[in-house]
Parts: sequence; C-alpha cells; structure tokens
Amino acid sequence: MLLKIHPQNPPSRLIAQVVECLKAGGVIIYPTDTIYGLGCDIYQTKAVEKICQIKQLNPLKAQLSFICKDLSHLSDFTKGIDTPLYRMLKQHLPGPFTFILPASKQVPKILQSKKSTIGLRIPDNLICQHILEILDHPLISASLPGDMVEEYTDPEIIHEKFGDKVDMVIDGGIGGMIPSTIVDCLTDDWQIIRQGLGKLDI
Repeated sequence: MLLKIHPQNPPSRLIAQVVECLKAGGVIIYPTDTIYGLGCDIYQTKAVEKICQIKQLNPLKAQLSFICKDLSHLSDFTKGIDTPLYRMLKQHLPGPFTFILPASKQVPKILQSKKSTIGLRIPDNLICQHILEILDHPLISASLPGDMVEEYTDPEIIHEKFGDKVDMVIDGGIGGMIPSTIVDCLTDDWQIIRQGLGKLDI
C-alpha cells in the first residue's frame, strides 16, 4: 500500500492509519530527514524479524536504530549518559545523526546484541515526529536493502520495488541520498564512524 502524506502538514487521520498498521505488527517504509528507511514498532517481535529477513540479517547482529520523538525515551533504553554527552545530544538532535549508546535492560530481548548498544536517531522530519507522537514509543529503523541508489529517493519507485515485502510505503515526497552521520559515544572520546549528512559540532 502506498500512502501519500503531506510532508509539511501531515493529516492526523493518515498518521493514525500508519500507527494502527505499526501496532498490528506492520512493517513500513517511511521518510526521515535523510533517506527513506524500513521501520516497525520496537515491541512487535515478528515485525523486527521481518525487517531482518528483508535485510537478510540475524536480529542479534543487525545494526538497527531506535527512532525516538525526543530525548524523553533516552533513560528508558540507554544508561550511563553523563552531562557532557547529554548536552551534546541535545545540541545535535533532532537532526541527521545516529548516536551509538550503551543499551539498558529495557531494550526488547530480540534487540539485545552481545555488544549491548543501540543507535539513537531523532529525525527532523514532521511525518516521522507525528507518527512517534501518537505511537508514544520508538520505532526500529533500518536502511533499505542493497546499495543506496538514486531510485531510493522516489517513494513510487520504492513502492514498486519493495511494496510486496512491506505493509505500507509512505510517500512523503522525494527523499535524500545521504545517510545519517554515525557517532560512537561509548567512551568519552566520541568518534565519527560514518560521515553522513550531519556535521558534528564538538
């Protein structure tokens, strides 16, 4: 199903439709402030498994990110966040970053890898933010399978390619081609491990 949602003024009835799909265990493809991504409700185990199947990944080895509406979920799913790190996160989020942080025990079991880390994203995208506001907990997010190509910016082409593998493709306009910047925050010496769209100001 291809669902067109206005990127600047997302209608609440369409957002409710997306949230209903997620709560029922659906997998969606949706816009962020960088590239289109695969997403599902973090508490829907079957949906997480389905994303891993689409990506051909082992769930315990998969590098899946948590998409949050703001930093209020930070203490639920991470631990050991000191004041300088919190300030840095607050300075850069919402924005095109994925921050690698220590995971807490509240992370769903299927996502508790041996490394005990999570990637945290708070995209600066209205459709995304409205979905998270209604869902009221994070989404799991992963990039689309295969190499990032120009076609992945067009939701109609994405729907043609992946529509049979997911429950819903959200058309929120043309997406970007540059992924988020990944920052490892597991030590006090923060490291950029993939330079993407975000410019780290530290």
